Amino acid sequence: MSTSQSSGSATPTQTVPTFSSLEDVQNQAKAMRTYFVTGATRDVAHRKSALRDMKAWLKANETDVLKALHADLGKAAYESYITELGLVYTEIDTMLKHVSEWSKPHSEPSPLTVFPATSSVVPSPYGVVLVLSPWNYPVQLTLVPMVDAIAAGNCVAFKPAREAPASAAIMLRMVAEVFDPQFVCGIPGSAHANEWIGQTAWDYIMFTGSPKVGKIIMSNAAQFLTPVTLELGGKSPCIVEQDAKLDLAAKRIAWGKGINSGQTCVAPDYIVAHESVADELAMLIGKHWTAFYGDNALESPIWPHMISSKHYERVMGLIEQHNPHAKVEYGGHGDASTLKIQPTIMTGVTMDDPVMGEEIFGPVLPILTYKNLDDAFDMIRTLPHPLACYVFTESKQTKQRVINELEFGGATINDVCLHLSNEHMGFGGVGNSGMGAYHGKVGFDTFTHYKSTLDHGTWADPDVRYPPFTADKKRLARKLMG
Repeated sequence: MSTSQSSGSATPTQTVPTFSSLEDVQNQAKAMRTYFVTGATRDVAHRKSALRDMKAWLKANETDVLKALHADLGKAAYESYITELGLVYTEIDTMLKHVSEWSKPHSEPSPLTVFPATSSVVPSPYGVVLVLSPWNYPVQLTLVPMVDAIAAGNCVAFKPAREAPASAAIMLRMVAEVFDPQFVCGIPGSAHANEWIGQTAWDYIMFTGSPKVGKIIMSNAAQFLTPVTLELGGKSPCIVEQDAKLDLAAKRIAWGKGINSGQTCVAPDYIVAHESVADELAMLIGKHWTAFYGDNALESPIWPHMISSKHYERVMGLIEQHNPHAKVEYGGHGDASTLKIQPTIMTGVTMDDPVMGEEIFGPVLPILTYKNLDDAFDMIRTLPHPLACYVFTESKQTKQRVINELEFGGATINDVCLHLSNEHMGFGGVGNSGMGAYHGKVGFDTFTHYKSTLDHGTWADPDVRYPPFTADKKRLARKLMG
């Protein structure tokens, strides 16, 4: 693995930096900004070398990364690969393929009012990007935005989630072994890390987490007028129409709700099913969960656990607190010693039940019913704009109605969660579920400031703009400008 500046990579230190004060964090940001000013990261060869080095390290240490994810969340290696590492590899490959093209200035036409001139737009990195990542997909949601920011020519500081300590440790180790800390640096979580980071000036902030914390991040960023991308969450609905291919819908919903035991920002949070298919749908989802994880998922070696006892108790409380007419149709049990909760289906739920009052972020699936699609839309609109929306239907008209009439970050039709895996499309929320997006070209654009530049020729200097403002000048201005 290359470590020389001439090859495009900075020199790693092999040790994880420590931060014990606000001054330490601010000095780190200052050092990274000093490195950025050298222009090293503007070199596309430097960016490509950094991305290749990152991928090489991840490949060489893949077993350790997968073990870390299992230690934090109990995820099976295959699930961790397809939902975490595989997406990082895909993002790196996408950037390596396109970054040379995306980084080039491009010409734009110039109006006659500025003749003689040439106009161009120059992609330029922001500087020092801060990535604040969550615990639920600690590798993917840290490294994918990091890849986008590096490809765009930025320096990157990141703070991993303390709730996923094994994953945090492996990523801190990676950047220490691969990068100069002035180029890419990890800031370990601590009692005061968030406070110190919030009092430090960054050039761009990428945050993934809850709307509550997102508001704090945005407020802190406002003190420095720092632009932000917020990838938040919400209650992502899943509409199941009466013409849906029901068994296939149930299988795909069971998969999407089951990955990471429901601790997924784009998991189907609740189902809104046509009343004629709701009972059968519940039965079929349960059937597929049993096929996936056995008669008791608590005993399945591939069923992930809740991230913490606090989170376990919160989700169990959502199962236990409900109106008298609601009931658990499938699952409903947990094991506090392992932090596992069975995949659970709840029926008879109303919008007033606790399980509908917050993002579930666990393996609990409430099923609400409707008689016509307008009623379903009305239910969905009572909640803040979600990060994702799903619909199972064979009707083109219904698909278009969902896309055009509901507000959400992104959608998958006749499946769940898959839209975020397409590196050719941006991924992000709207309203309460976030602002901005990343992945692929959209991710490159997020961490890029496009400088509009105009080079005005000196071989001619039409005087139409200069005083005095004669009648001829006024006529010409109106002719040129409308």
